[in-house]
Amino acid sequence: MAEENRGTHKLYEKDRIGEVQIADEVVAIIAGLAATEIDGVDSMAGNITNELVGKLGMKNLSKGVKVDVTEDHVSVDLSLNIRYGFNIPAVSEQVQEKVSAAIENMTGLTVLDVNIRIAGVNMEES
Repeated sequence: MAEENRGTHKLYEKDRIGEVQIADEVVAIIAGLAATEIDGVDSMAGNITNELVGKLGMKNLSKGVKVDVTEDHVSVDLSLNIRYGFNIPAVSEQVQEKVSAAIENMTGLTVLDVNIRIAGVNMEES
């Protein structure tokens, strides 16, 4: 039973009937999906794009994402590949806002920080 609770976070409602658990990997998938929706983000480090997610499955989207979930807070570390010609600080800020909003809206957890590492720049035209 101890293995079942590893890597999950319990959420409670005011008038709860039961408990809701969210796996840390789900938070990572939400972050990866939100990040790749931003124009200028080519892929997650590890070459996972939104188009590949459908073919490879959602679990692969968590590559390039590290989440640290404690109590009601989340810290996110993302490794991204950016498309050539895009302003890295502007794209990074959009990613930070989108990832933070997506996690907070979908899980109710508070995002403390979204740290971004630019792992590469893609020179190819899509």
